Amino acid sequence: MLRTWKLALLPAQSGDDSLHLRIVQSVIEEIRRGRLEPGMALPGTRVLAGDLGVNRKTVVLAYEELEAQGWLETQEKRGTFVSRRLPKPDAGSADEAAYAGFASSAGSEGEDLLRATLPLAGAAGTGRIVITDGVPDTRLIPFDLLSRAYRHALVASARANRLGYGDPRGEPALRAAIAAMLRLERGLNVREENICVVRGSQMGIYLAARLLTRPGDRVAFETLSYPPARAAFRSCGATVLDIEQDEHGLIPEALERVCQATQLKAVFTTPHHQFPTTVTMPADRRLKLLALARKYGFVVVEDDYDHEFHFSSNPVFPLASMTGTGHVLLIGSLSKVLAPGLRLGYIVASAGFVAQCAAEIMLIDRQGNALTEIAVTELMESGELKRHIRRALKIYEQRRDLCASLVRGELGADASFQVPIGGLALWLHLHEGIGIRRFTEAASAEGVDCLPGSVYLNGPGNVEGFRLGYGNLDEAELGTAIRRLGAARRKCRG
Repeated sequence: MLRTWKLALLPAQSGDDSLHLRIVQSVIEEIRRGRLEPGMALPGTRVLAGDLGVNRKTVVLAYEELEAQGWLETQEKRGTFVSRRLPKPDAGSADEAAYAGFASSAGSEGEDLLRATLPLAGAAGTGRIVITDGVPDTRLIPFDLLSRAYRHALVASARANRLGYGDPRGEPALRAAIAAMLRLERGLNVREENICVVRGSQMGIYLAARLLTRPGDRVAFETLSYPPARAAFRSCGATVLDIEQDEHGLIPEALERVCQATQLKAVFTTPHHQFPTTVTMPADRRLKLLALARKYGFVVVEDDYDHEFHFSSNPVFPLASMTGTGHVLLIGSLSKVLAPGLRLGYIVASAGFVAQCAAEIMLIDRQGNALTEIAVTELMESGELKRHIRRALKIYEQRRDLCASLVRGELGADASFQVPIGGLALWLHLHEGIGIRRFTEAASAEGVDCLPGSVYLNGPGNVEGFRLGYGNLDEAELGTAIRRLGAARRKCRG
């Protein structure tokens, strides 16, 4: 059996016991600690003797003693293993006790987010269908093009000795490509120095919270909003306030009433496709929001998380295109275009703010993944990324239309929604008599996992609806998922 790593074993150097008994005690101690797990292969006697610098007969005696005591077992032609009959140790209980007095800055809210996310992440391959909040289908990635770009990036970078430490703001070529894309397609007057590449939009949100707020500062969110963003600001000590919203998103008059009562440092919003309700903020409200930012001196943190996925006419320009980088901090993502696992996003701000972001990044992880950044730069500069977006957009629009049709057929008058003009999810409102809690429990029993709308609230409460992500499900999966939701609806109706 091939063993990738050498087992480091440190028997006592001296003592009353013979050397082979000291080896026996060392192995038993490592099994009790959980370092050597039941079923784990041990090195052969010749190998271990060489590693320890002892005679092979000494190790043979030790193994024989351990096998006689039931700690080890020998399998013919395979080797020596820790006995599978041994119980697994209590994993990490002592370590947990040692850290019991320490708390994450994210607090219980971060733990709640983790508990809500992990079951969804672990459902793949179980026959269950996960209704996400709107993630892309990674099966649509142009694998050949991406793998070729990675190979080019690896070869060119290694030959040029460019795989060492780099700019914490990101690869200059990628920042320049993002700036060019923003200038041409989104109406922003920005350059390379206004771009900071981050590991996904969530890291960008956290950096914004870290730099914009101090403990006790107040920030505002729409009543229904993105939970990890709230958690990021809270982790930095900020107090989160709610702003009323309606069928058009954030209500500027409600925001101004809050501004008159207290000083706000920031307002977090998703105006292109409001999260979670999917509506687009109309032009008059955008202008009023920016006027309030200038009047009351707060920064608008604009999360433009899925700008590329807009099906009707042209996408609406970001708020940052209307005012520059003075009162708006724009956060975008390339992960949604390709795959969330690539972890690639960006912050658009003044050059000074970008420099502060770089200083914070130096404290966290020094820099991003240079290979991924160089590979994606090639896809952007060659036009392949744009072609991929056009192909994916057609597929996602078809899935949106299919999803809407299936929901009408299976949920009928018990659910209402507006067909979104973009994004990767529907916002479904359940009518009286269904009950979101009963519905999600019934859906789970049918093999579909979805999150109730209350997860988007700032605290306890009830929202009779949920966000139905269709982007990551193909035609067959959508059909199965929504038929199961229809069965759940019928159960709720009795």
